[in-house]
This record gives sequence, structure tokens and C-alpha cells, in this order.
Amino acid sequence: MRTYTNVKDLGDLNAAVKEALEVKKNRFGYKSLGENKTLLMVFFNSSLRTRLSTQKAGMNLGMNTMVLDINQGAWKLETEPGVIMDGDKSEHILEAIPVMGSYCDIIGVRAFAQFENKEDDYQEKILNQFIKYSGRPVFSMEAATGHPLQAFADLITIEEYKKTARPKVVLTWAPHPKALPQAVPNSFADFMNEADVDFVITHPQGYDLDPKFVRGAKVEYDQDKALAEADFVYAKNWAAYNDPNYGKILSKDMSWTVTTQKMALTNNAYFMHCLPVRRNMIVSDDVIESPQSIVIQEAANREISAQTVIKRMLENL
Repeated sequence: MRTYTNVKDLGDLNAAVKEALEVKKNRFGYKSLGENKTLLMVFFNSSLRTRLSTQKAGMNLGMNTMVLDINQGAWKLETEPGVIMDGDKSEHILEAIPVMGSYCDIIGVRAFAQFENKEDDYQEKILNQFIKYSGRPVFSMEAATGHPLQAFADLITIEEYKKTARPKVVLTWAPHPKALPQAVPNSFADFMNEADVDFVITHPQGYDLDPKFVRGAKVEYDQDKALAEADFVYAKNWAAYNDPNYGKILSKDMSWTVTTQKMALTNNAYFMHCLPVRRNMIVSDDVIESPQSIVIQEAANREISAQTVIKRMLENL
């Protein structure tokens, strides 16, 4: 594996999940792979789970790990080609990337959507520049349009907790005070469409996701209908995708909050969320604190998804 940005990069998904579960049983069994190798994690945006889980994954594999916070612990980077650099940015990413590559063996990159230009966001300019210019294997630690480490961890968690061979999995939009990217729901849809699950997406009118991620999934605009007999409920907010409302908040309808009443419509479903979560907007306290909430276990599996991806990259160096 040279790059990891979407579900297709994993190849056979069943085999990838099986490998991840084996890694989880023996986290330190592959330390020789990373001996004298260095993992560089580059953050253009803040992080808690991604930073800690990915660094821990690298350490489990015997790697040296380095973390670089762009615009905090480094020069401000210019990312656009052809500009006259007479502003507050001192270094161009076209020099910075190959320099970073010279200090490491594998690079993880985290760079969110800017919501300034949909075409720029969906071209994944920053992530793709690292892939093109670093000379190193590159994986996404959340990009403008996808969060494949999170989605892989989500699938691992579903595999561990499912009670039926083909569970019903519902991705539901929920209200939030800020405009959030589509990265997490995009990747969740990307994975669920390839997994052996009955997948349903529910959201208010105007919140349709990019069709390339939705693909053949059922889209239901009535949340109550979507939640009926669900085995897993994955709540997440996202801003509008379609023009001319790209990146905008169209609704803060609190009737979409996942409550005990909403969960009562399900088949005693497990509640999932990528975290951090706005309590009593996305989900009520009683739901996220209930025995059916597996958000902590889901977050713990971020270490496993990252370790499986990095392990594969080390095996192909």
C-alpha cells in the first residue's frame, strides 16, 4: 500500500477487517517492521483521537514518531501555485513537502475542508500535493472530503458488536452550531457501501452528500422511518454539499437530535459517533451514556485502524 485515502485502497475489505482484528490481538507483534523507520504526522488542523491513536500505532510498530503542527510549530505555508509570496506566509508547500519527506519514511496528513471553494476542497489539493511531492507513502488522517482511518475503525467496531450477519446501519444527520465538513459521513458511506450491511442515510432536505459516496445507499428524509429496526445508529452533522449552499448551515432542527425516544424506534441499536460530540445537540446525555453507546470502543479502534494501515505501508517499503 502506497497511499490510503479511501476504502478501495484496502483491497479486500473482509481481509482488511480480519487483519485488523489480528493486529488488535497482538499489537506489539510487528515491531520489527518499524525498527529504524520514522513516521511523520503533519497537522494543518487540531486533533485529539487522530493524533494520539496514530502516534500510538506507530510506536506499537516500533517506529520513531514525529508530529508537526503547521501554523503553530512551523512556518506558515503557502499552498497555492504561482502566487507572489508578499503576505504572511514564509514558505511554500512545494519546498516544504519534499523536505519533510527527506526526514521520514511514511507521512500522515490532516487537512480539513476550507469551505471557500468546493472544487478546491473536493480535489484534495493539500493531501494530493503530499502524495505527489513527498516521495513517501502517504495516508490521510482526515482530509477535506474523507476520513478513512475513522471509517475503518467504525467498520471494525461494527464487526465486533454486530448480532446479525447483515446488520442495518443508519447514518443520521444531526444538528450542530457550526458548519462541519462532509469528510466523516463521506468516508462512512464509502465503507458501508462496500461492507455487507443494510445501509441507510437519513438527513433533512438539502443535505444530500456527494453521489460518488452515496452510491447505491438508500436515502430516507424521514428520520423515524430510517431508524426503524436499525442495529447501529451513527450520528453526525455535516454542512450542505450541493451548490449554491456548499458549506452552509441550512437547519438546526433539534427534532433530529438522537434521543432515547429516537433509539426506541431501533432494534436496541448501538449508538456511534466519531467524537468530539456536542451533547444535547447531536445526541442526548442519556443515549451517549447508555450501555448501548459504543463511542469509546469506537475511538479505541482508531489505534487499530491506523496500525493496520501503517503496517501495510511498512510491509511495502
